Amino acid sequence: MYKFLKSIFGSTPTTILDETDAMKKFLIVGLGNIGSEYAETRHNIGFKVLDALSKKEEFSFETAKLGDLGTFKAKGRSILCLKPSTYMNLSGKALKYWMDKEKIPLENILVITDDLNLNFGAIRLKIKGSDGGHNGLKDIQNVLQTVTYNRFRFGVGAEFSKGRQVDYVLGEWNEEEKVELKERLEKSCELIRSFVLSGAKNTMNQFNGS
Repeated sequence: MYKFLKSIFGSTPTTILDETDAMKKFLIVGLGNIGSEYAETRHNIGFKVLDALSKKEEFSFETAKLGDLGTFKAKGRSILCLKPSTYMNLSGKALKYWMDKEKIPLENILVITDDLNLNFGAIRLKIKGSDGGHNGLKDIQNVLQTVTYNRFRFGVGAEFSKGRQVDYVLGEWNEEEKVELKERLEKSCELIRSFVLSGAKNTMNQFNGS
């Protein structure tokens, strides 16, 4: 899609979404690190959820400024999905760039992140909260200058010994987790669609604890 537009205009178009009503535009940001060595790590669950969403909603990602982008529509809403290429610690830069460029309101942004405080596969939608020591969320909070933004927390568990947290989150899924991921990713896609169509509070009531 974007390559085709570039071939005509010579550069990335002014905006990606063709929607003019700001309240019908959404930005879904999956946090992760670029590179094949990170693809199957726990820290990259944000990328993995968006990859599952792209298959379910039948869209593809194209490389653009500060990340890979994909779009789809759902009942009159236009959704922009972003996998930042800035690495985890600078996630806020990519989020803010596309938020401003596409004029997407803060309440229509959803950030997908791994969470050590939740058991593997647990999913939670929160509308505010601290960064919890997560470097990606910490940067987003600093860039946005607020702790009030929607985040989708995907539990990765905390099965590591003292001092091995980094190794754990940058480690790959074990065999049991790989088996269970398919169903959890399907549920994650349902949560995202609910967030877009039904709003954060209704989605929290339906999915938190599932």
